[in-house]
Amino acid sequence: MLAYFNDVLKIPFEGKHSTNPLAFKEYNADEVVFGKTMAEHLRFAVSYWHTFTLTGADPFGLPTMLRPWDGYSGLDLAKIRVEAAFEFYEKLGVEYFCFHDRDIAPEGETLRETNKNLDVIVAMMQDYMKSSGKKLLWNTQNMFSNPRFVHGAATSPFADVFAYAAAQVKKSLEIAKTLGAQNYVFWGGREGYETLLNTDMKFELDNMARLLSLACDYADEIGFTGQFLLEPKPKEPTKHQYDYDAATSIAFLQKYGLQDRFKLNIEANHAMLAGHTFEHELMVSRINDMLGSVDANQGDSLLGWDTDEFPTDLYSSTLAMVQVLKNGGLHSGGLNFDAKVRRGSMTPLDLFYGHIVGMDSFARGLKVAAKLVEDGVFDQVVADRYASYQSGIGQEIAQGKATMQSLEQYVLDKPIKLEVSGRQELLLAKLNQYLTTVE
Repeated sequence: MLAYFNDVLKIPFEGKHSTNPLAFKEYNADEVVFGKTMAEHLRFAVSYWHTFTLTGADPFGLPTMLRPWDGYSGLDLAKIRVEAAFEFYEKLGVEYFCFHDRDIAPEGETLRETNKNLDVIVAMMQDYMKSSGKKLLWNTQNMFSNPRFVHGAATSPFADVFAYAAAQVKKSLEIAKTLGAQNYVFWGGREGYETLLNTDMKFELDNMARLLSLACDYADEIGFTGQFLLEPKPKEPTKHQYDYDAATSIAFLQKYGLQDRFKLNIEANHAMLAGHTFEHELMVSRINDMLGSVDANQGDSLLGWDTDEFPTDLYSSTLAMVQVLKNGGLHSGGLNFDAKVRRGSMTPLDLFYGHIVGMDSFARGLKVAAKLVEDGVFDQVVADRYASYQSGIGQEIAQGKATMQSLEQYVLDKPIKLEVSGRQELLLAKLNQYLTTVE
């Protein structure tokens, strides 16, 4: 096999005092934290699309990325990307990867031709997975790029498009089965609307649920046992998408009886677009037993679109990992870097720099989160804040024994005066202390 990243050896762990940009400062795969190794906790994955297919083009500029596979096209390009990808996984020390169907093989004139292209690349990937031990965290289908999906895929008003989308999902599920995917993701990139003036929302939601139900049935038929994941995102490219945020997605799954087959794949940048924090979306998912996997990235609060930056915010990674630890881990899920280097960071080395800083950020977040959870710092604060529900009238409320009449009698002649501080500033100071002192 040719080498595509000749300037890079396997990325070592050198510790926080290292000045080597091609070394981990925080991520030590074998270090045990909170009873498991970092590798077991974090289950890092590389996203095929941002890492191996991104060109750097944007609405205002042409491609900028310099890649070893420049100059190839079609299946030749697809094959070289597979070779480069597995070299990258090995040198980075990441066990998992993720892809859309259209990332790995070119579309043909017909679905039959497209599927044949996929078969070639999937067979090649299967061989590389066997020899390298790398695993597919999840795969999914791209039902948003091709013009046929301009009005949606499952939610398209045109039955032919729904049929094509179903056939595309069918093939992708077969690929998931062949490659042993541990999860399978649905992201409704264009499952939404631009204007309600021409939209039958109920019918579109019903059809979206129909496709998900068909996918569940077909997974059972072929014996695919991976976890299904739904990925919330509020907007962009569509003005309003039906899987707006965690709460909306959970309600959708519950309405259509799909809550036992699906969990959520939560992305930090999508949380921001929905007007939430990353940890909010993780907590909503966790307390509803719906947290399945994570797309690890960050957005820019000054920009109103999905910038998919590599995560460097230690506050965010720490608070995210608190939720993951309280979830008992991500189980079959992981931390997929749905993140891309900036348009001006165009060299192959920048791909390593981006992943290294992202992995270090979450490794640091894991260590601090583990100490916060072990010490019960914020757990005790929360317990104390709600202590009034442990006895008396509060206990009656919590146990469902109180009535409107009993509550009225309790407060009828009782002055209510609250002078208890929430101590937010003190809590933030404590968080800062842990961030700066935990070893």
